[in-house]
Amino acid sequence: MVGMGTIANVLAIVVGGCIGLLAKGGLKQHYQDSVIRSLGLATLFIGAGGALCGMLVVKGGGLTTISTRDTLFMILSLALGTLVGEFFDFDGKMERLGVWLKARADRRGGDNQFVQGFVTASLVVCIGAMAIVGSIQDGLSGDPSTLYTKSILDFLIVMIFASTYGKGAIFSALPVGVLQGAVTLCAGLLSPVFSQPVIDNLSFLGSMLIFCVGVNLCFGTKFKVANMLPALVFGAVFTAVGPLLPF
Repeated sequence: MVGMGTIANVLAIVVGGCIGLLAKGGLKQHYQDSVIRSLGLATLFIGAGGALCGMLVVKGGGLTTISTRDTLFMILSLALGTLVGEFFDFDGKMERLGVWLKARADRRGGDNQFVQGFVTASLVVCIGAMAIVGSIQDGLSGDPSTLYTKSILDFLIVMIFASTYGKGAIFSALPVGVLQGAVTLCAGLLSPVFSQPVIDNLSFLGSMLIFCVGVNLCFGTKFKVANMLPALVFGAVFTAVGPLLPF
């Protein structure tokens, strides 16, 4: 059944988050701070690993960097995408969504980390190669195996986030359901666009954004990652039209 991968992913996030909530009350603040930094370190390496896989290619028996054209596309995608994101202020919209959800899920107002938990967890579980590739596979061939694997990872990630940030992390299931569900449903229509080079570039840029999430977890907010999300669209466009360009 098409869409089972996303359904399993959403359920895994909710269950993992609920289990994490059980441990939240037993963690003192300095333990929570240490766990957050360790999560940041893990996220840095996940992002760096994916980004390096996209930047380094095997050529002539050794490793070399991507072509000058691809490097230019990467720079333009990030720059133009960030400009568009800043104009529409997606980061602010995500925070306002978090505030709106908090008002309905935390009526007593005692959870002061709700918004941070929602935004941070959403960015980690929504961005990445597995979300993109898995949703396309599920939509085109009805194969949810990649999303099942992602579900296990997200279960553990959100469980840890919920144990430190609280119930806000559980609500990351909403954007996962919407985004992955939309890609799955539209995969048939978008299959001509989602060529392997486009998917690879989306994974590459997504890994760079995950690295930025790790920086924020380790060192405080340095990047407005949500405002950088349009870079994925520009990256897909540049990759698709690249072969038509004279350079």
